[in-house]
Amino acid sequence: MRTPLRMIPKLLRGAVLGGGLTLASGCQNFLDVNENPNAPQTVSANLYLAPILHWVATSEQFDGRFIGRYTQNWTLPSGATLASTWDRMGYDLTSDNGGQLWRDVYWSIGQNLVDMMDKAEAEERWDLLGIGYAIKAWGWHKVTATHGELIIKQAFDQTRFTFDYDSQEFAYQETLRLLDEAIKNLQRTDGAVNQAYLTRFDRVYSGDRTKWLKFAYGLKAMTLNHYSKKSSYKPADVIAAVDLSFTSNADDALLPYSGTSADNADGNFWGPRRNNITNYRQTNFVVNLMNGTAFGGVVDPRMSRMLAPAPDGQYRGRDNNVGTTALPANQLPNNFYGYVGTAGAGQPSRYLFADKSRFPIMTYSQLQFIKAEAALRSGNRGVALQAYTNGVSSHIDFVNARNLDDAQAVTPIPAAEKNAFLANTAIVPSAADLSLTHVMSQKYIAQWAWAHVETWMDLRRYDYTGLDPQTGQQVFPGFAIPTTLFADNNGKVVQRLRPRYNSEYVWNTAALDAIGGRAADFQTKPLWITQP
Repeated sequence: MRTPLRMIPKLLRGAVLGGGLTLASGCQNFLDVNENPNAPQTVSANLYLAPILHWVATSEQFDGRFIGRYTQNWTLPSGATLASTWDRMGYDLTSDNGGQLWRDVYWSIGQNLVDMMDKAEAEERWDLLGIGYAIKAWGWHKVTATHGELIIKQAFDQTRFTFDYDSQEFAYQETLRLLDEAIKNLQRTDGAVNQAYLTRFDRVYSGDRTKWLKFAYGLKAMTLNHYSKKSSYKPADVIAAVDLSFTSNADDALLPYSGTSADNADGNFWGPRRNNITNYRQTNFVVNLMNGTAFGGVVDPRMSRMLAPAPDGQYRGRDNNVGTTALPANQLPNNFYGYVGTAGAGQPSRYLFADKSRFPIMTYSQLQFIKAEAALRSGNRGVALQAYTNGVSSHIDFVNARNLDDAQAVTPIPAAEKNAFLANTAIVPSAADLSLTHVMSQKYIAQWAWAHVETWMDLRRYDYTGLDPQTGQQVFPGFAIPTTLFADNNGKVVQRLRPRYNSEYVWNTAALDAIGGRAADFQTKPLWITQP
Protein backbone atom coordinates (compact mmCIF):
# COMPACT_ATOMS: atom_id res chain seq x y z
CA MET A 1 0.00 0.00 0.00
CA ARG A 2 1.32 3.45 -0.89
CA THR A 3 2.27 5.49 2.16
CA PRO A 4 0.43 8.81 2.62
CA LEU A 5 2.89 11.65 2.13
CA ARG A 6 1.91 13.36 5.37
CA MET A 7 3.28 10.35 7.32
CA ILE A 8 6.74 10.51 5.75
CA PRO A 9 9.30 12.40 7.86
CA LYS A 10 9.61 16.04 6.87
CA LEU A 11 13.02 15.79 5.20
CA LEU A 12 11.95 12.78 3.15
CA ARG A 13 8.58 14.33 2.38
CA GLY A 14 10.28 17.20 0.58
CA ALA A 15 12.12 14.79 -1.65
CA VAL A 16 8.94 13.86 -3.48
CA LEU A 17 9.03 16.18 -6.51
CA GLY A 18 11.56 18.40 -4.71
CA GLY A 19 14.16 15.65 -4.89
CA GLY A 20 12.54 12.79 -6.73
CA LEU A 21 12.36 10.27 -3.88
CA THR A 22 9.27 8.07 -3.71
CA LEU A 23 8.52 5.53 -1.03
CA ALA A 24 6.45 2.62 -2.27
CA SER A 25 5.16 -0.57 -0.72
CA GLY A 26 7.39 -3.04 1.08
CA CYS A 27 8.69 -0.42 3.52
CA GLN A 28 6.36 -1.03 6.44
CA ASN A 29 9.08 -1.84 8.98
CA PHE A 30 10.94 1.33 8.12
CA LEU A 31 7.81 3.43 8.26
CA ASP A 32 6.91 2.17 11.71
CA VAL A 33 9.15 4.94 13.06
CA ASN A 34 6.41 7.37 12.08
CA GLU A 35 3.82 5.81 14.38
CA ASN A 36 3.61 7.79 17.61
CA PRO A 37 1.29 6.27 20.21
CA ASN A 38 1.34 9.52 22.18
CA ALA A 39 0.31 11.90 19.40
CA PRO A 40 -2.40 11.96 16.72
CA GLN A 41 -1.50 10.81 13.20
CA THR A 42 -4.06 13.12 11.63
CA VAL A 43 -5.04 16.70 12.38
CA SER A 44 -8.15 18.77 11.82
CA ALA A 45 -8.42 20.52 8.47
CA ASN A 46 -8.17 24.07 9.82
CA LEU A 47 -4.73 23.43 11.37
CA TYR A 48 -3.13 23.34 7.94
CA LEU A 49 -4.15 26.88 7.08
CA ALA A 50 -1.80 29.09 9.13
CA PRO A 51 1.51 27.66 7.84
CA ILE A 52 0.17 27.56 4.28
CA LEU A 53 -0.76 31.25 4.47
CA HIS A 54 2.68 32.04 5.83
CA TRP A 55 4.23 30.70 2.64
CA VAL A 56 1.64 32.38 0.42
CA ALA A 57 2.83 35.72 1.81
CA THR A 58 6.53 34.88 2.10
CA SER A 59 7.59 32.72 -0.87
CA GLU A 60 7.39 35.54 -3.39
CA GLN A 61 9.56 37.73 -1.18
CA PHE A 62 12.36 35.14 -1.11
CA ASP A 63 12.38 35.21 -4.91
CA GLY A 64 11.78 38.96 -4.93
CA ARG A 65 15.38 39.47 -3.85
CA PHE A 66 16.26 38.33 -7.38
CA ILE A 67 13.21 39.20 -9.52
CA GLY A 68 13.35 42.67 -7.96
CA ARG A 69 16.67 43.20 -9.70
CA TYR A 70 15.19 42.24 -13.08
CA THR A 71 12.39 44.76 -12.51
CA GLN A 72 14.79 47.37 -11.06
CA ASN A 73 12.93 47.63 -7.77
CA TRP A 74 16.37 47.48 -6.22
CA THR A 75 19.98 46.58 -6.87
CA LEU A 76 22.71 44.70 -5.04
CA PRO A 77 26.14 45.59 -6.42
CA SER A 78 28.60 42.71 -6.29
CA GLY A 79 31.71 44.85 -6.03
CA ALA A 80 33.23 48.27 -6.49
CA THR A 81 32.65 48.41 -10.25
CA LEU A 82 30.63 45.33 -11.22
CA ALA A 83 26.86 44.94 -11.43
CA SER A 84 25.64 41.65 -9.95
CA THR A 85 24.60 38.63 -12.02
CA TRP A 86 20.91 39.33 -11.36
CA ASP A 87 21.27 43.04 -12.13
CA ARG A 88 22.50 41.90 -15.55
CA MET A 89 19.39 39.71 -16.00
CA GLY A 90 21.29 36.52 -15.25
CA TYR A 91 21.11 33.85 -12.59
CA ASP A 92 23.33 31.88 -10.20
CA LEU A 93 24.59 28.59 -11.58
CA THR A 94 23.99 25.45 -9.47
CA SER A 95 22.00 27.44 -6.91
CA ASP A 96 18.40 27.46 -5.66
CA ASN A 97 18.35 31.27 -5.69
CA GLY A 98 15.11 32.19 -7.42
CA GLY A 99 13.59 28.78 -6.66
CA GLN A 100 11.57 29.47 -3.52
CA LEU A 101 8.12 29.73 -5.11
CA TRP A 102 8.83 26.46 -6.91
CA ARG A 103 9.93 24.81 -3.66
CA ASP A 104 7.03 26.07 -1.57
CA VAL A 105 4.21 25.44 -4.04
CA TYR A 106 5.34 21.84 -4.47
CA TRP A 107 6.70 21.12 -0.99
CA SER A 108 5.96 23.53 1.87
CA ILE A 109 2.37 23.99 0.69
CA GLY A 110 2.11 21.01 -1.66
CA GLN A 111 0.71 17.86 -0.10
CA ASN A 112 -0.43 19.79 2.97
CA LEU A 113 -2.85 21.71 0.78
CA VAL A 114 -4.05 18.49 -0.84
CA ASP A 115 -4.72 16.98 2.58
CA MET A 116 -6.48 20.11 3.83
CA MET A 117 -8.77 20.17 0.82
CA ASP A 118 -9.52 16.44 1.04
CA LYS A 119 -10.50 16.78 4.70
CA ALA A 120 -12.54 19.92 4.04
CA GLU A 121 -14.49 18.25 1.25
CA ALA A 122 -15.14 15.10 3.29
CA GLU A 123 -16.48 17.26 6.15
CA GLU A 124 -18.48 19.57 3.85
CA ARG A 125 -16.47 22.59 4.96
CA TRP A 126 -17.07 24.42 1.69
CA ASP A 127 -15.54 27.67 2.92
CA LEU A 128 -12.21 26.01 3.72
CA LEU A 129 -12.36 24.00 0.49
CA GLY A 130 -12.93 27.23 -1.44
CA ILE A 131 -9.91 28.82 0.25
CA GLY A 132 -7.91 25.72 -0.73
CA TYR A 133 -8.92 26.03 -4.38
CA ALA A 134 -7.96 29.71 -4.35
CA ILE A 135 -4.55 28.94 -2.86
CA LYS A 136 -3.93 26.12 -5.34
CA ALA A 137 -4.79 28.52 -8.18
CA TRP A 138 -2.49 31.13 -6.62
CA GLY A 139 0.36 28.59 -6.67
CA TRP A 140 0.03 27.65 -10.34
CA HIS A 141 -0.49 31.31 -11.26
CA LYS A 142 2.70 32.40 -9.51
CA VAL A 143 4.90 29.51 -10.64
CA THR A 144 3.90 29.64 -14.30
CA ALA A 145 4.20 33.44 -14.45
CA THR A 146 7.71 33.06 -13.03
CA HIS A 147 9.02 29.88 -14.67
CA GLY A 148 6.80 29.15 -17.68
CA GLU A 149 6.21 25.42 -18.15
CA LEU A 150 5.62 23.58 -14.89
CA ILE A 151 4.48 20.26 -13.46
CA ILE A 152 0.76 20.01 -12.67
CA LYS A 153 -0.80 16.73 -13.80
CA GLN A 154 1.90 14.53 -12.23
CA ALA A 155 2.88 16.88 -9.40
CA PHE A 156 1.71 14.74 -6.48
CA ASP A 157 1.87 11.30 -8.06
CA GLN A 158 3.87 9.34 -5.48
CA THR A 159 4.50 6.45 -7.86
CA ARG A 160 6.83 8.54 -10.03
CA PHE A 161 10.52 9.34 -9.85
CA THR A 162 10.44 11.93 -12.65
CA PHE A 163 7.75 14.42 -13.58
CA ASP A 164 6.74 15.71 -17.01
CA TYR A 165 6.15 19.39 -17.62
CA ASP A 166 2.80 20.81 -18.69
CA SER A 167 2.46 23.74 -21.06
CA GLN A 168 1.92 27.25 -19.79
CA GLU A 169 -1.32 27.38 -21.76
CA PHE A 170 -2.60 24.46 -19.69
CA ALA A 171 -1.33 26.10 -16.48
CA TYR A 172 -3.41 29.22 -17.13
CA GLN A 173 -6.46 27.12 -18.03
CA GLU A 174 -6.08 25.13 -14.84
CA THR A 175 -5.64 28.28 -12.76
CA LEU A 176 -8.92 29.66 -14.09
CA ARG A 177 -10.69 26.33 -13.55
CA LEU A 178 -9.53 26.21 -9.94
CA LEU A 179 -10.66 29.79 -9.37
CA ASP A 180 -14.12 28.94 -10.66
CA GLU A 181 -14.19 26.04 -8.18
CA ALA A 182 -13.04 28.39 -5.41
CA ILE A 183 -15.81 30.87 -6.26
CA LYS A 184 -18.45 28.12 -6.38
CA ASN A 185 -17.48 26.78 -2.96
CA LEU A 186 -17.01 30.17 -1.32
CA GLN A 187 -20.53 31.13 -2.34
CA ARG A 188 -21.98 28.21 -0.37
CA THR A 189 -23.40 28.62 3.11
CA ASP A 190 -24.66 25.06 3.68
CA GLY A 191 -22.91 22.03 5.16
CA ALA A 192 -20.32 22.76 7.83
CA VAL A 193 -19.46 26.29 6.68
CA ASN A 194 -18.38 28.04 9.87
CA GLN A 195 -16.31 31.20 10.26
CA ALA A 196 -15.53 30.42 13.89
CA TYR A 197 -13.86 27.15 12.83
CA LEU A 198 -11.45 29.09 10.57
CA THR A 199 -10.88 32.28 12.54
CA ARG A 200 -8.01 31.16 14.74
CA PHE A 201 -5.88 29.85 11.89
CA ASP A 202 -6.81 32.28 9.13
CA ARG A 203 -4.37 35.10 9.82
CA VAL A 204 -5.40 36.98 6.67
CA TYR A 205 -9.21 37.25 6.82
CA SER A 206 -10.15 35.64 10.15
CA GLY A 207 -12.29 33.07 8.40
CA ASP A 208 -14.41 35.61 6.52
CA ARG A 209 -15.68 33.62 3.55
CA THR A 210 -16.91 36.72 1.71
CA LYS A 211 -13.45 38.29 1.68
CA TRP A 212 -11.89 35.09 0.36
CA LEU A 213 -14.55 35.15 -2.37
CA LYS A 214 -13.40 38.64 -3.32
CA PHE A 215 -9.80 37.40 -3.26
CA ALA A 216 -10.68 34.64 -5.75
CA TYR A 217 -12.31 37.15 -8.09
CA GLY A 218 -9.25 39.41 -7.77
CA LEU A 219 -6.88 36.61 -8.72
CA LYS A 220 -9.18 35.73 -11.62
CA ALA A 221 -8.98 39.32 -12.87
CA MET A 222 -5.20 39.30 -12.60
CA THR A 223 -4.95 35.97 -14.43
CA LEU A 224 -7.28 37.07 -17.23
CA ASN A 225 -5.34 40.31 -17.68
CA HIS A 226 -2.16 38.35 -18.39
CA TYR A 227 -3.78 37.43 -21.73
CA SER A 228 -3.41 41.04 -22.95
CA LYS A 229 -1.29 40.02 -25.96
CA LYS A 230 -3.62 37.20 -26.99
CA SER A 231 -6.48 37.49 -29.46
CA SER A 232 -8.64 35.86 -26.78
CA TYR A 233 -8.10 38.76 -24.34
CA LYS A 234 -11.42 40.08 -23.04
CA PRO A 235 -11.07 43.36 -21.13
CA ALA A 236 -14.75 43.24 -20.16
CA ASP A 237 -14.17 39.96 -18.31
CA VAL A 238 -11.23 41.49 -16.45
CA ILE A 239 -13.32 44.49 -15.42
CA ALA A 240 -16.23 42.28 -14.34
CA ALA A 241 -13.94 40.17 -12.13
CA VAL A 242 -12.39 43.28 -10.53
CA ASP A 243 -15.87 44.64 -9.81
CA LEU A 244 -16.66 41.44 -7.89
CA SER A 245 -13.42 41.64 -5.92
CA PHE A 246 -12.06 44.21 -3.46
CA THR A 247 -14.13 47.34 -2.90
CA SER A 248 -11.66 49.24 -0.67
CA ASN A 249 -8.40 48.85 1.25
CA ALA A 250 -10.40 47.10 3.96
CA ASP A 251 -10.41 44.04 1.70
CA ASP A 252 -6.62 43.94 1.22
CA ALA A 253 -5.10 40.52 1.81
CA LEU A 254 -2.48 41.25 4.48
CA LEU A 255 -0.52 38.91 6.74
CA PRO A 256 0.23 40.37 10.20
CA TYR A 257 3.38 39.72 12.21
CA SER A 258 4.05 40.05 15.93
CA GLY A 259 7.77 40.55 15.30
CA THR A 260 8.86 39.63 18.81
CA SER A 261 10.29 36.09 18.85
CA ALA A 262 13.98 35.59 19.50
CA ASP A 263 14.36 33.36 16.44
CA ASN A 264 12.60 35.94 14.19
CA ALA A 265 10.10 33.32 13.03
CA ASP A 266 7.17 35.70 13.47
CA GLY A 267 8.78 38.71 11.81
CA ASN A 268 8.20 40.29 8.42
CA PHE A 269 10.62 38.87 5.84
CA TRP A 270 11.81 42.39 4.97
CA GLY A 271 12.13 43.56 8.58
CA PRO A 272 15.46 44.37 10.24
CA ARG A 273 15.25 41.31 12.52
CA ARG A 274 15.25 39.04 9.48
CA ASN A 275 18.10 40.99 7.84
CA ASN A 276 17.21 39.79 4.34
CA ILE A 277 17.48 43.06 2.46
CA THR A 278 19.93 45.19 4.43
CA ASN A 279 22.50 45.49 1.63
CA TYR A 280 20.00 46.20 -1.16
CA ARG A 281 19.40 49.75 -2.40
CA GLN A 282 16.72 51.48 -4.45
CA THR A 283 17.40 52.11 -8.14
CA ASN A 284 17.43 55.24 -10.24
CA PHE A 285 14.36 53.92 -12.04
CA VAL A 286 12.00 53.84 -9.07
CA VAL A 287 13.32 57.13 -7.70
CA ASN A 288 12.79 58.85 -11.06
CA LEU A 289 9.19 57.61 -11.19
CA MET A 290 8.57 59.51 -7.96
CA ASN A 291 10.93 62.51 -7.85
CA GLY A 292 9.31 64.40 -10.73
CA THR A 293 11.58 63.20 -13.52
CA ALA A 294 8.92 61.06 -15.18
CA PHE A 295 5.84 63.19 -14.50
CA GLY A 296 6.29 66.88 -15.15
CA GLY A 297 8.37 67.74 -12.12
CA VAL A 298 5.68 66.65 -9.64
CA VAL A 299 7.25 65.06 -6.55
CA ASP A 300 5.26 62.12 -5.25
CA PRO A 301 4.53 62.47 -1.51
CA ARG A 302 4.95 58.70 -1.17
CA MET A 303 8.64 58.91 -2.10
CA SER A 304 9.72 60.10 1.34
CA ARG A 305 7.46 57.51 3.01
CA MET A 306 8.51 54.50 0.90
CA LEU A 307 12.09 55.11 -0.22
CA ALA A 308 15.23 55.90 1.78
CA PRO A 309 17.21 59.15 1.66
CA ALA A 310 20.99 59.38 1.45
CA PRO A 311 22.90 60.68 4.49
CA ASP A 312 22.71 64.17 2.98
CA GLY A 313 18.89 63.98 3.06
CA GLN A 314 18.36 63.74 -0.70
CA TYR A 315 16.56 60.90 -2.48
CA ARG A 316 18.68 59.12 -5.04
CA GLY A 317 18.90 55.68 -6.53
CA ARG A 318 21.79 53.49 -7.48
CA ASP A 319 22.63 52.78 -11.08
CA ASN A 320 21.98 49.07 -11.55
CA ASN A 321 24.71 48.93 -14.23
CA VAL A 322 27.62 49.72 -11.94
CA GLY A 323 29.07 48.79 -8.59
CA THR A 324 29.43 50.71 -5.35
CA THR A 325 31.73 53.55 -6.41
CA ALA A 326 29.33 55.58 -8.57
CA LEU A 327 28.47 58.12 -5.85
CA PRO A 328 30.27 59.74 -2.89
CA ALA A 329 29.49 58.00 0.39
CA ASN A 330 27.21 60.76 1.70
CA GLN A 331 25.13 60.56 -1.51
CA LEU A 332 24.64 56.80 -1.55
CA PRO A 333 21.07 55.93 -0.56
CA ASN A 334 20.62 54.42 2.87
CA ASN A 335 19.18 50.93 3.25
CA PHE A 336 15.41 50.59 3.22
CA TYR A 337 15.25 50.86 7.00
CA GLY A 338 16.70 54.37 6.65
CA TYR A 339 20.22 53.71 7.92
CA VAL A 340 23.71 53.62 6.43
CA GLY A 341 24.54 50.27 7.99
CA THR A 342 22.54 47.49 9.60
CA ALA A 343 19.36 48.53 11.39
CA GLY A 344 19.14 46.54 14.62
CA ALA A 345 16.04 44.93 16.03
CA GLY A 346 13.67 47.41 17.57
CA GLN A 347 14.94 50.47 15.68
CA PRO A 348 12.34 52.51 13.77
CA SER A 349 12.02 51.56 10.12
CA ARG A 350 9.69 52.51 7.25
CA TYR A 351 6.88 51.26 5.02
CA LEU A 352 7.01 47.47 4.37
CA PHE A 353 10.44 47.13 5.97
CA ALA A 354 9.49 47.01 9.65
CA ASP A 355 9.34 43.82 11.70
CA LYS A 356 5.58 44.15 12.26
CA SER A 357 4.57 45.51 8.85
CA ARG A 358 1.42 43.76 7.68
CA PHE A 359 2.51 42.23 4.42
CA PRO A 360 0.37 42.37 1.27
CA ILE A 361 -0.62 39.40 -0.87
CA MET A 362 -3.15 41.32 -2.99
CA THR A 363 -4.47 44.87 -2.66
CA TYR A 364 -7.39 47.02 -3.76
CA SER A 365 -5.08 49.54 -5.43
CA GLN A 366 -3.37 46.80 -7.45
CA LEU A 367 -6.72 45.55 -8.73
CA GLN A 368 -7.91 49.04 -9.59
CA PHE A 369 -4.88 49.53 -11.82
CA ILE A 370 -5.66 46.21 -13.51
CA LYS A 371 -9.18 47.47 -14.13
CA ALA A 372 -7.84 50.81 -15.43
CA GLU A 373 -5.55 49.05 -17.89
CA ALA A 374 -8.32 46.78 -19.17
CA ALA A 375 -10.72 49.70 -19.52
CA LEU A 376 -8.16 51.84 -21.32
CA ARG A 377 -7.31 49.04 -23.73
CA SER A 378 -11.01 48.64 -24.54
CA GLY A 379 -11.54 52.37 -25.08
CA ASN A 380 -13.66 52.96 -21.98
CA ARG A 381 -11.80 56.02 -20.81
CA GLY A 382 -14.26 57.16 -18.17
CA VAL A 383 -14.09 53.83 -16.35
CA ALA A 384 -10.31 53.79 -16.80
CA LEU A 385 -9.85 57.23 -15.24
CA GLN A 386 -12.03 56.43 -12.22
CA ALA A 387 -10.23 53.15 -11.57
CA TYR A 388 -6.84 54.81 -12.04
CA THR A 389 -7.75 57.59 -9.60
CA ASN A 390 -9.00 55.01 -7.11
CA GLY A 391 -5.71 53.17 -7.45
CA VAL A 392 -3.49 56.18 -6.78
CA SER A 393 -5.66 57.51 -3.96
CA SER A 394 -6.01 54.18 -2.18
CA HIS A 395 -2.31 53.46 -2.43
CA ILE A 396 -1.51 56.72 -0.67
CA ASP A 397 -3.79 55.53 2.12
CA PHE A 398 -2.08 52.12 2.02
CA VAL A 399 1.33 53.75 2.50
CA ASN A 400 0.04 55.68 5.50
CA ALA A 401 -1.46 52.54 7.01
CA ARG A 402 1.69 50.47 6.59
CA ASN A 403 3.75 53.21 8.21
CA LEU A 404 1.55 52.83 11.31
CA ASP A 405 1.91 49.03 11.60
CA ASP A 406 5.09 49.19 13.67
CA ALA A 407 5.48 52.81 14.78
CA GLN A 408 7.69 53.52 11.78
CA ALA A 409 9.75 56.71 11.80
CA VAL A 410 7.72 58.33 9.01
CA THR A 411 5.30 61.26 8.99
CA PRO A 412 1.95 60.32 7.42
CA ILE A 413 0.88 61.99 4.18
CA PRO A 414 -1.65 64.63 5.24
CA ALA A 415 -4.94 65.05 3.38
CA ALA A 416 -3.93 68.41 1.91
CA GLU A 417 -0.76 66.95 0.39
CA LYS A 418 -2.66 63.98 -0.98
CA ASN A 419 -5.37 66.16 -2.50
CA ALA A 420 -2.86 68.50 -4.12
CA PHE A 421 -1.05 65.54 -5.68
CA LEU A 422 -4.28 64.07 -7.06
CA ALA A 423 -5.36 67.47 -8.41
CA ASN A 424 -2.22 67.83 -10.52
CA THR A 425 -2.97 66.96 -14.14
CA ALA A 426 0.53 65.54 -14.60
CA ILE A 427 -0.56 62.78 -12.20
CA VAL A 428 -4.33 62.54 -12.77
CA PRO A 429 -5.03 63.86 -16.27
CA SER A 430 -8.33 64.10 -18.08
CA ALA A 431 -9.92 60.91 -19.37
CA ALA A 432 -8.80 61.86 -22.89
CA ASP A 433 -5.17 62.24 -21.81
CA LEU A 434 -4.92 59.19 -19.56
CA SER A 435 -2.29 56.83 -20.98
CA LEU A 436 -0.85 53.40 -20.34
CA THR A 437 2.24 55.20 -19.07
CA HIS A 438 0.17 56.74 -16.29
CA VAL A 439 -1.54 53.47 -15.38
CA MET A 440 1.42 51.12 -15.52
CA SER A 441 3.85 53.50 -13.81
CA GLN A 442 1.48 54.06 -10.91
CA LYS A 443 0.81 50.34 -10.72
CA TYR A 444 4.58 49.79 -10.54
CA ILE A 445 4.81 52.20 -7.60
CA ALA A 446 1.87 50.54 -5.83
CA GLN A 447 3.43 47.10 -6.27
CA TRP A 448 7.00 48.14 -5.47
CA ALA A 449 8.79 45.91 -2.94
CA TRP A 450 6.13 43.18 -2.72
CA ALA A 451 4.26 42.17 -5.95
CA HIS A 452 7.38 40.99 -7.75
CA VAL A 453 5.80 38.42 -10.07
CA GLU A 454 3.01 40.74 -11.23
CA THR A 455 5.44 43.63 -11.74
CA TRP A 456 7.72 41.41 -13.82
CA MET A 457 4.74 40.17 -15.82
CA ASP A 458 3.77 43.78 -16.56
CA LEU A 459 7.27 44.59 -17.80
CA ARG A 460 7.38 41.48 -19.99
CA ARG A 461 3.89 42.12 -21.38
CA TYR A 462 5.13 45.53 -22.51
CA ASP A 463 8.52 44.23 -23.70
CA TYR A 464 10.32 46.08 -20.90
CA THR A 465 10.85 49.26 -22.96
CA GLY A 466 7.75 49.08 -25.18
CA LEU A 467 6.03 52.29 -26.27
CA ASP A 468 2.62 53.64 -25.35
CA PRO A 469 0.66 53.86 -28.63
CA GLN A 470 -1.11 56.99 -27.42
CA THR A 471 1.97 59.03 -26.51
CA GLY A 472 4.87 57.33 -28.28
CA GLN A 473 6.70 57.31 -24.95
CA GLN A 474 7.82 54.26 -22.99
CA VAL A 475 5.06 52.58 -21.01
CA PHE A 476 7.61 52.45 -18.18
CA PRO A 477 9.43 55.78 -18.61
CA GLY A 478 13.12 55.59 -17.87
CA PHE A 479 13.36 51.81 -17.67
CA ALA A 480 16.54 50.74 -19.46
CA ILE A 481 17.89 47.32 -20.35
CA PRO A 482 21.21 46.70 -18.54
CA THR A 483 24.15 47.84 -20.63
CA THR A 484 25.94 44.53 -20.05
CA LEU A 485 23.65 41.50 -20.04
CA PHE A 486 24.56 38.14 -18.53
CA ALA A 487 26.88 36.37 -20.96
CA ASP A 488 24.68 33.27 -21.42
CA ASN A 489 21.76 35.47 -22.51
CA ASN A 490 23.43 36.05 -25.89
CA GLY A 491 22.25 39.65 -25.91
CA LYS A 492 18.62 38.82 -25.01
CA VAL A 493 16.57 40.01 -22.03
CA VAL A 494 15.43 37.60 -19.33
CA GLN A 495 11.92 36.18 -19.73
CA ARG A 496 11.69 33.51 -17.01
CA LEU A 497 13.45 32.02 -14.03
CA ARG A 498 14.97 28.64 -14.62
CA PRO A 499 13.29 25.82 -12.64
CA ARG A 500 14.61 25.11 -9.16
CA TYR A 501 18.10 23.67 -9.45
CA ASN A 502 18.09 21.05 -6.68
CA SER A 503 14.94 19.37 -7.87
CA GLU A 504 14.85 19.79 -11.62
CA TYR A 505 18.50 20.02 -12.70
CA VAL A 506 19.57 17.31 -10.29
CA TRP A 507 16.66 14.84 -10.48
CA ASN A 508 14.46 15.67 -13.45
CA THR A 509 16.78 16.33 -16.39
CA ALA A 510 14.97 14.17 -18.95
CA ALA A 511 11.81 16.22 -18.48
CA LEU A 512 13.86 19.43 -18.64
CA ASP A 513 15.35 18.37 -21.96
CA ALA A 514 11.86 17.99 -23.40
CA ILE A 515 11.24 21.74 -22.92
CA GLY A 516 14.79 22.88 -23.71
CA GLY A 517 15.43 23.64 -20.07
CA ARG A 518 19.14 22.82 -20.10
CA ALA A 519 19.98 25.32 -22.84
CA ALA A 520 22.37 27.98 -21.53
CA ASP A 521 19.96 30.74 -22.58
CA PHE A 522 16.72 29.04 -21.48
CA GLN A 523 16.01 32.01 -19.20
CA THR A 524 15.57 34.18 -22.31
CA LYS A 525 12.90 31.95 -23.94
CA PRO A 526 9.67 34.02 -24.09
CA LEU A 527 6.65 32.77 -22.18
CA TRP A 528 3.58 31.55 -24.04
CA ILE A 529 1.41 34.08 -22.23
CA THR A 530 3.49 37.09 -23.37
CA GLN A 531 3.44 36.15 -27.06
CA PRO A 532 0.66 37.10 -29.51
